Amino acid sequence: MQILDGKLVAQAVKDSLKQKVDALKKEGKKAPHLAAILIGHNGASETYVASKVKTCEELGYQSTLIRFEDTVEEQVLLQQINELNADNNIHGILVQLPLPKQISEEKVINTIAAEKDVDGFHPSNMGKMIQGQPAYIPATPYGILLLLEHYKIETKGKHAVIIGRSNIVGRPISILLSQNTPTGNCTVTLCHSHTRNLKEICLQADLIVAALGKPEFLTADMVKDGAVVIDVGITRVEDKTKKKGYAIKGDVHYDTVAPKCSYITPVPGGVGAMTIAALMQNTYLAATKKQ
Repeated sequence: MQILDGKLVAQAVKDSLKQKVDALKKEGKKAPHLAAILIGHNGASETYVASKVKTCEELGYQSTLIRFEDTVEEQVLLQQINELNADNNIHGILVQLPLPKQISEEKVINTIAAEKDVDGFHPSNMGKMIQGQPAYIPATPYGILLLLEHYKIETKGKHAVIIGRSNIVGRPISILLSQNTPTGNCTVTLCHSHTRNLKEICLQADLIVAALGKPEFLTADMVKDGAVVIDVGITRVEDKTKKKGYAIKGDVHYDTVAPKCSYITPVPGGVGAMTIAALMQNTYLAATKKQ
């Protein structure tokens, strides 16, 4: 069993980006500039956004953090996004999800200009991705592809089972793994809360992507020997033995599943680190297209 070290691969991606950004600056061009909007005080969202801002700093990117209280009116948020769309100094925009109930996620995603949509959720980017055209790929699926590519994991002709059908992870990674690309050409089964015989389907899988947000859902009796397991889950579970009062758990019961795998991602230190690296890659691409 080999661990797919997301921190290691993410660092390699970031090192490469830093060199490219240094080169841009030497040529007198602008560094990539990412604007992040954070609404409310959700602990996990605060952590994610702080990590993104810190990574921008490490790579020599510019970053702007805009905060709103969770009582913000939808129109105020959409106006702010439109101002960022019109600002030529901003290359990438992300609005940290989830959003308060009074705000439509669909409206927010549709308002972000497609060319600045470095999270890859805009219908234009999604549509181009489905057709295999150049597009910003959602950061978590893109991170998974970069991880598979780094470790030279053979995907061609393999059976990939995706558990979870969100537009953020499950749906896009199911499409990407099925495409005729070096990290694609899988036969893909997309499973969800209404899938029957899930255990039997998972036992046929050469590659499992667990992305349903239920801690330790995937257990050893659902995984065949030699499978590759990608754990996208990241949930805070109360744990009074920990200093912070909680533990971070993935969607995979790591201790029992890992011994059966050929490769597996840890949580934390797996896909989460890759998500930020992929977001930075998208932001760099947005900046260089502008220039």
